[in-house]
Parts: sequence; structure tokens; C-alpha cells
Amino acid sequence: MSHAIDRIRGLAFWSGKVDPQPLAGGITNSNFLVEDGPRKYVVRLGEDIPVHNVMRFNERAAAMAAQAAGVSPALRHFEPGLIVIDFIEGRTFGEADVRADLDRVVELVARAHREVTKHLAGPALGFWTFHILRNYLHALERHGHRLASDLPRLSDVAERLEAELGPTDIVFAHNDLLPGNFLDDGRRLWLIDWDYAGFNTPLFDLGGLASNNSFDADERDRMLAAYFGAPPDDRLRRRLQAMIVASLLRESLWSMVSEVESKIDFDYRAYTAENLDRFERALAEFDAAGA
Repeated sequence: MSHAIDRIRGLAFWSGKVDPQPLAGGITNSNFLVEDGPRKYVVRLGEDIPVHNVMRFNERAAAMAAQAAGVSPALRHFEPGLIVIDFIEGRTFGEADVRADLDRVVELVARAHREVTKHLAGPALGFWTFHILRNYLHALERHGHRLASDLPRLSDVAERLEAELGPTDIVFAHNDLLPGNFLDDGRRLWLIDWDYAGFNTPLFDLGGLASNNSFDADERDRMLAAYFGAPPDDRLRRRLQAMIVASLLRESLWSMVSEVESKIDFDYRAYTAENLDRFERALAEFDAAGA
């Protein structure tokens, strides 16, 4: 922690002396609030994490494109392993906030899908859900993870979900639509944290939005109707359901890999258990609906 604070204090970006304050909640990066005169910034520290498809050149490009598209705060400074963005005075959403403000949330996600790509410059990563899942499964097998005996079944589930999705549109997606990545400043919503951004099916973001925020069937239909501009049919509902399961499998495998890879002080085992439970319940619903 002291090394990180010293590094932040030493940035030439500041106009004077600063006193970085740790921010809670980061499970991929270490985050700090910095006041520099009248301005406030968030400093995010994190190296490349290839096993998670997190590469900081891609995060920078995504954050700059999201800023230009008007959906994310301004990026003010970047260097390897460190990014400085404007601090937004506002309310960080929880699950209930996302559900209560569903129409504005979906409009923001749809606008990001439409507009961020237009401003993207230079190399950019793909984030094909099923490659991510396969890569995690390979990594867990190499590590001899404590749940290694479950991996063949999880691999079979991933194959079934990919087949159910079928052909799809591709957008430059956020791929991490946790409620805490939505901020409300009282006038508008912001979407932050572009670590996992990459080209993917829009249904992964929509599936993640639904799974991360405990949408019921009516809220899923409202989300799909708002995003696509027409009420969903049964086929679209089924494809969304597949991506809800995929999003929970991805979060579970992410946590399992983080158990053995991450150096951040966080209870990944408990997070694994929580997400595997949500995954199994979503998978049971998916299987029952297809029976």
C-alpha cells in the first residue's frame, strides 16, 4: 500500500502535494481518491492480467472512446499500470437502484454499444465469452484447482450455452455490468471501469446486467424491449437466458482463477461460492425452460 501511495504522490500530473486515500471495493485494481486543489480524481493501479483478458492498453483505448462518446468520465493521465480519471460526485448504484432505474440504465448501455465503437482508435481486444470460459477452464486445470473435478461438467455447460446463443451481432461491449459500475450524479448516469471491454455479443452485457442485478422475468422483458425497440419473442428470451447463465459461469470461473492468481486482499473463496450458487440456480432455470 505504501509503495502505491508513494507512486501516486510522485506523479508529475499533480499541481501540488496530494494525499491519496484508498477506495474500497476494487477486486481487480487498487483504487485511490486524490484531491488536487479544487479537483478530485480516481487513480486506478493495476498491471496487465492476461489470464483475465485485461490489458491496460485496451482499457485506455476503451476509456478514451467511452469519454468521447459521453458515457464515462474523462481520462486525464495514463502510464503503464496506472490510470487517472475524473471523480464523479454522485451515487454508486446497488442492485435495487439498477432495477428501479432500468430504462435509463438500458439506454446508457445501448448508447455505449452504439457510440463507443465510433470513437475507438488503435488495436482493441475481443472478449468472446466462450473463449474466455475455455481459457479459464484451461487455467484452472493447469493449476489443479480445488474444484478441478467439476471442470468437465462446466466445460460441457459452456458448449451448450454457445450452441444455444447461435449467430449474433457483435458490439464493443463493457463486459462487467456490476451495479457498482453505474453512477448517478443527479443529472445523468455514467458507466465506469472499462478493464474488460472488448468486442462481444450484446447479449452478454444484457445477460450480465440481468444476472448481476437480480432481474425477474418481467424486468428481463422490459430490458430486451428497451434495448431492441420491440417486445422479445421466445427465441430472444431463450438466448438471453443462455447468456445469463454464461455470465454467472464467467464470474464463477473468474473468481476461481483469482483464488490462485490474485494478490489483492479479498475473500475470493466466498465470492466463488456465492457465484457458483447463483450459476447453478440460473442453470436449473435454463434447463427447466428448455425441457
